[in-house]
Amino acid sequence: MNFFKNRGSIYTLIIILGFLGCKSATQWQGQAPIRKVSTKTVPVQRQYKGIFDLGDGVYVSNDYSGARMNGVARTNDTLISVLITSENLPINPSPWYGFKIWSESEKDLYVKLTYNEDAFHRYFPKLSENGSNWEALDSLKYTSVKKFFNERELAESITMQLSVNTDTLWISAQELITSSVVDSWSDTLLRNPFISKSAIGESNEGRPINLLKIGESDDQRMIMVISRQHPPEVTGFLAMQAFIETLCADTDIAKRFRARYNTYVVPLVNPDGVDNGHWRHNYGGIDLNRDWESFNQPETRSIRDFMKQKVVQTGGKFYFGVDFHSTWEDIFYTITPELKGNMPGLVPKVIAGLEGEFPGYKPNIRPSPGTGNKINSTAFFFFEFGAESFTYEVGDNTPREFVRKKGETTAMKLMEELLK
Repeated sequence: MNFFKNRGSIYTLIIILGFLGCKSATQWQGQAPIRKVSTKTVPVQRQYKGIFDLGDGVYVSNDYSGARMNGVARTNDTLISVLITSENLPINPSPWYGFKIWSESEKDLYVKLTYNEDAFHRYFPKLSENGSNWEALDSLKYTSVKKFFNERELAESITMQLSVNTDTLWISAQELITSSVVDSWSDTLLRNPFISKSAIGESNEGRPINLLKIGESDDQRMIMVISRQHPPEVTGFLAMQAFIETLCADTDIAKRFRARYNTYVVPLVNPDGVDNGHWRHNYGGIDLNRDWESFNQPETRSIRDFMKQKVVQTGGKFYFGVDFHSTWEDIFYTITPELKGNMPGLVPKVIAGLEGEFPGYKPNIRPSPGTGNKINSTAFFFFEFGAESFTYEVGDNTPREFVRKKGETTAMKLMEELLK
């Protein structure tokens, strides 16, 4: 789809305002060491949802799942200001936004995205005519804009120039993949006789925590896969999709793998956060990837209880666990290799296999200190079950085709190693 040519309109990102600073383009060192924080439920801010009449036949809406727009005003004839605020504070600044705009007659408008104090612009705007097919805002003329996103420079706001008409234009931080989209994808996999689906719990708002079982083994050998603890982290989900579809493929290695290992997948750990357009937290106001020791939130408890019950019921082992995320750049957070789980050396071999498949690709690997602290999922999988594990982080702007190829190749290398 050539979105911009078909629509016959001009979309540009023309202004970057309020720089907060920048970082160098050298290999990213990753996030700071994880600290233990309280994960007891706290309030979150609900959006007022509806269709907003801005006058002169211009309308904006946030009345759909995954939207985020906390305020909108028409500043003058051509400028619309949109306010994006987080669900609560303190929070890691990953400002998710999503809204629709249309006009009764064709107009060229400027749309300015602004955030609350101490936040910055992170996600390159995506546009869609139907909410399903997305393309990044056309910025071919604006190389400085691409540099802004690729080198992690920070800005408090951006302004877009958009040509709008009666056809609804969707604007989103990343591709819109809500719980209904995830369910549709899961249901396509269920056409395979070796896949089943069940709910292992409920979120704070009562949405199911769905689990896929992939395989035909006796549960003596298992792997665990999770995704979307943090709602905006769409590229991690896309990598997870490719990873899982490779395990489900009609290939000789996938068939042999499914006969020996069962794979358990929670593709959407935080359905409330995703459908409410949260920046990071669940509806309990908590970063779920800090709740793998205290288990104050129902989403993490559901996965913990499932894994523990499975081990008790079958006497089997989890040999591998992976949690898919997104961040500034591709990076792997691993368990320090000096520590040995149920299959020592598995993770380094899988990552080394990736490096060998992509010429010029050098994986960015950051081992944890290995303290035994089970704050996040990767540490929980390892220290609770001995599962060799890592956090699979995908860059926000990593080309989608490479995201998919990397996910597929990771699955292939994992199967090869686990079948040795």
